[in-house]
Amino acid sequence: MIATAPVSAQILSHCTAAPKPGVNWLRCFFNERDFSGVDLTGAVIRESSFNRAIFKGAILKGVDAREAKFVSADLENAILAEADLKNADFTRAKLVNADLNGADLREARLFRADLSGANLTGARLDGADLFMAVLDGATWTDGSRCAPGSRGLCRH
Repeated sequence: MIATAPVSAQILSHCTAAPKPGVNWLRCFFNERDFSGVDLTGAVIRESSFNRAIFKGAILKGVDAREAKFVSADLENAILAEADLKNADFTRAKLVNADLNGADLREARLFRADLSGANLTGARLDGADLFMAVLDGATWTDGSRCAPGSRGLCRH
């Protein structure tokens, strides 16, 4: 009989992996951690928690972040292009000047998120909660620029 680690130990072990492109952080907890400038291109961070984490200038291009939690996280200048962010929670997150080009944000929660200057060109927002989201100067899904004072929807 081959001994294996309990499931909880297996889950914990992959959560200790160093941040790098393609890392598997499925169902991990990284609340209040600093990932500024880190390259997580293509990483699996699905169902993980990054509440109040810092991702300033981080590269999260093409990540699988379905159902991940980014409540009050700082993603200023982060690159989230082509990311799968379905059902992710960005409540009160700072996404100022973030690149969300082609990102899938269907059913995502962006309640009170600051998307000032963000690039949402080609992003999918079907069913996303943008209530009170700040969209000043953001580039909307169709490439148009949102006017100052845009809250919850892009005003041209």
